[in-house]
Amino acid sequence: MTEGKRQKQVAGVILKELNEIFLRMGLNMLEGGMVSIASVKITPDLFEARVYLSFFQVKDKEAALEKIKERSSEIRGELGKRVRHQLRSIPQLTFYIDDTLDYVFKIEKLLDEIKKEDENNKH
Repeated sequence: MTEGKRQKQVAGVILKELNEIFLRMGLNMLEGGMVSIASVKITPDLFEARVYLSFFQVKDKEAALEKIKERSSEIRGELGKRVRHQLRSIPQLTFYIDDTLDYVFKIEKLLDEIKKEDENNKH
């Protein structure tokens, strides 16, 4: 199912504002690593925003995610203050771990291993 134009607009606004909120609340640095918002997907009814978080060099991603979830009502309240003139209702925020970076690193590692095996077989 493809996202509509309004969904993309709302997701863009939420992404921009959440980045600023995370920076102000100090949520962009957790557990000795960086947290960034990879993407925001919004349901067609605009009632739920799924926020995908990317963790870089964070030791315990699950614990960091829990810290963010614990403050989700505070985050949503701050978001409401910022976008109240743009949105009729503030969507419910649900946070998820975005693991695309992990997949990229795994694939690169596998490709390197294949390359080394090929070089060893040639000699």
